[in-house]
Amino acid sequence: MSAANIELVKGLYAHYASGDFDSLLQGCSPNIEWCSGGSPTDFPAFGPRKGHAEVLDFCRTVADAVDFDEFQPMEYYTDKDKVFVLGTYTFRMKNGGGRVTSEWIHIFTFRGNEVVAFREFLDTARVVSVYLR
Repeated sequence: MSAANIELVKGLYAHYASGDFDSLLQGCSPNIEWCSGGSPTDFPAFGPRKGHAEVLDFCRTVADAVDFDEFQPMEYYTDKDKVFVLGTYTFRMKNGGGRVTSEWIHIFTFRGNEVVAFREFLDTARVVSVYLR
């Protein structure tokens, strides 16, 4: 199961990178709990979301706000119902051109063959400082 979950996560990253958000959502529970970073008052993509419509809003919000120069998952780990991914990315804000490089960790929680929760940790202070320029 662990290897299969890692492959599913790799597929979700590929769908995200290609902008195929509908395919990304197919790997997720309709009631997925999704949380990225800090507060949405600091950056619109931050904060908790629930369900496909809100995750789709997250994907579109990020796509509208930033251009990725690099998105690199580097290490994958599994334990019980979770996949942990360590990585790094560099992106530029479309509004103002500020650049962010941050390491991150993504935690995917599975029930069966679908993701029921996603949690992202990153350098939120760096994102906010560049976003507010």
